[in-house]
Amino acid sequence: MLEDIQAAIPLGFFLSFMIGPVFFVLLETSATKGFRAALSFDFGVIIADIIFITIAYFSSYQLLENLSNQPGLYVFGGVILLIYGLTTILKKDKKKEELNVKMTKGGYISLFIKGFLLNFINVGVLVFWLGIIIIVGPSLENEPNRIWVFFATMISSYFVTDLVKILLAKQLRKKLTPKRIYLVKKGLGFILVICGVVLITKGFLPKDQLNIEKGIEIIREQNK
Repeated sequence: MLEDIQAAIPLGFFLSFMIGPVFFVLLETSATKGFRAALSFDFGVIIADIIFITIAYFSSYQLLENLSNQPGLYVFGGVILLIYGLTTILKKDKKKEELNVKMTKGGYISLFIKGFLLNFINVGVLVFWLGIIIIVGPSLENEPNRIWVFFATMISSYFVTDLVKILLAKQLRKKLTPKRIYLVKKGLGFILVICGVVLITKGFLPKDQLNIEKGIEIIREQNK
């Protein structure tokens, strides 16, 4: 069991630094809205991950195959990200200082939902967790207790690393001016647009380019 925990910790650490829309929105939220706001957003992201892991665990390789044969899911998630990114880019700049806006209970709930949906609409995250379970499962002898300990440790490591990122990003608040906030938000919008385009592109790739089985086999060969 201890070996499983030791193997999961670095995976959770590297997972936290996987470049994607959630990574950048988390840093932006911490820098512009503060620690508790970013924490609310991160809780939403983690709940979505836990749901994905649960779905992945109780499903099978067949679900992974079905997802790879449903490019429309990638397009749907990509369009949502694209629209969100364009809205952020085209939104007019507010004249008032946004750093000192007091967060309300409703604001925290909104950020929680935002984190959840931003992670949940990306079907690639579910495919990722399915792939991890298929690869890691055999090494854990497919024992439910070991698998849950492994993923609980991985998510905990991921969360702790996110806390460090949030605290570091929060230090930028002192250096953020209204103009810099504006530039950060526009930059975030462009990143979301790029992520959306990439996801949509995946949906239009030929089926053989989305062959999950080949990808898993490659990973397995590299780990031998």
